[in-house]
Amino acid sequence: MKIKNYLFLACLVISMLSACNKDEALPAPSIQMGVSDKEITGKLSEKLSFSASSSNAVAYQQEWKLDGEVKSTEDTYEFTPLKSGTYLIEYTAFNNSGTFTFLYTIKVAAPTKPVTPESSMYVTQLFEYNPAPGQFINKAPGNLESARGIIGKKGMVTLGSWGGYIVLGFDHTVINAAEKEDIIVYGNPMANFAEPGIIWVMQDENNNGKPDDTWYEVAGSEFGKAGYKRNYSVTYTRPKPDTAPIPWKDSEGNTGIVATNTFHKQSYFPIWIAGDEYTLTGSILPSSGIDMTNPSYITSAPFSWGYADNIAGGDKIDISNAVDKNGKKVSLTGVDFIKIQTGIQANMGWLGELSTEVTGVADLSLVK
Repeated sequence: MKIKNYLFLACLVISMLSACNKDEALPAPSIQMGVSDKEITGKLSEKLSFSASSSNAVAYQQEWKLDGEVKSTEDTYEFTPLKSGTYLIEYTAFNNSGTFTFLYTIKVAAPTKPVTPESSMYVTQLFEYNPAPGQFINKAPGNLESARGIIGKKGMVTLGSWGGYIVLGFDHTVINAAEKEDIIVYGNPMANFAEPGIIWVMQDENNNGKPDDTWYEVAGSEFGKAGYKRNYSVTYTRPKPDTAPIPWKDSEGNTGIVATNTFHKQSYFPIWIAGDEYTLTGSILPSSGIDMTNPSYITSAPFSWGYADNIAGGDKIDISNAVDKNGKKVSLTGVDFIKIQTGIQANMGWLGELSTEVTGVADLSLVK
């Protein structure tokens, strides 16, 4: 009886080993891709279909990844890009004997709105006006009416202390022309008194007409220099009483006030802010160009290039200087939206806070 059991066990082990050897002997999957081109030019909101099939009829598992995330384990995968950019779709088939991979690179260009005979050289839409506290806030030129006053023409709006900003849009795409400036931002600087503002641009990647895609900072002459910081923020607190100086605290633990003066007696804290404090975020520029050694003649030297309210006659901006969140240059076909933001935090005595002013924004290619 024992001999029979031993024989049975021996046969079972041999059978298992034989089965394992048989599995190991299976070939790796050989796959035929429905789309053979590895580099594909896609279109916004247009569906792309991909498929894979075995050409050697072996068992295998499979998966489709979009930018590293598994999206499907079926024979087909459909992808519809909802915004411009570069996408990576990787197909993998695998079994115990090996792996087959195929990588697609899909490039989707941002849509552009062409210039027409009716196009305006100036910005035509105001999306947001969110100034920091300042001596002109809550009255002209620091109110919503003033912000609307630069739509389709020249006017004047102030952005308040550091971080205050305005978001505007064109009725067409401002094309990024090779080796040329593309946008001009008008302000009210003088030769010895500038109030530089940082400029951000956005392309309408999802083609919905709203500035809800990615902002890119336009790197000016001070980008990366001493005193320049990215990802900086300031929280402003509503004072008590409303006409008192406005306290602030920044992301590095520094504190200060937006000082009031006798020339402007209204509240400097935006009256439309619902809470008792609000936070503004962006990049800050060095204040080393401000000279207060003679209190009766304070100067603020302009930077070399690349900022709003910086150079008399208007600041010409090259879209090619736009950088991403890591500070690396990006290649933009053109832009549809612009944000301008006060770039320096400074209290200049009787002159009040440094505050970027904007009197107009225009597409340089249409300026005559």
